[in-house]
Amino acid sequence: MRVVLVDDHPVYRDGLSMLLESMDGVDVVATAADGEEAIAVVDGADADVVVMDVQMPRLDGIAATREVVSRHPHLAVVVLTMSEDDETVFAAMRAGARGYLVKGASQHEILTAIRAVDRGELVFGAAIARRVAEFFAAGPATAPAAEVFPQLTAREREILDLLAAGRSNPQIAQALFLSPKTVRNNVSNIFAKLQVADRAEAIVRARDAGLGRA
Repeated sequence: MRVVLVDDHPVYRDGLSMLLESMDGVDVVATAADGEEAIAVVDGADADVVVMDVQMPRLDGIAATREVVSRHPHLAVVVLTMSEDDETVFAAMRAGARGYLVKGASQHEILTAIRAVDRGELVFGAAIARRVAEFFAAGPATAPAAEVFPQLTAREREILDLLAAGRSNPQIAQALFLSPKTVRNNVSNIFAKLQVADRAEAIVRARDAGLGRA
């Protein structure tokens, strides 16, 4: 089984690569440090499974998963991340991930998940699986409402809302207690994910969707 490993922390990425390589029948054919690099690497890797982190620079794992699955429908993506909030879990599912594990999962859990998704199964860590089961058992009446711009993270939507309200980057940084650099990086990610050329176009898209009116 050919695996691509995507994580922005080199120590963790290298350690996980060594762990996976020690498993019988697993070959780590490529690694990537962010979502954009992951897309490029997967395009030429002839892989079976992608193990994907979520919080990464340039392009997060949710957006990268969506693009990878769109380009390579046969590929199975397992999300392996520190994030275990419902928003991230269901965003990963909507993006096309077949598995979701929280970092700290055992070697056995990781190997089981990789092999299961390669067979076409869906796999979630124990705590995540309970919430997923409750979500589907609840039925459509209690399912969460569709998000505006689901490709954005919660932080990016928050920044876009302030952007649409006419706030400048320094004002957004002050309001959200963020550094100006963090705001600039998030704004760049927003432009890329919404496929807009500039601030004005992003504001139009956001206001059309009801943001920036509070």
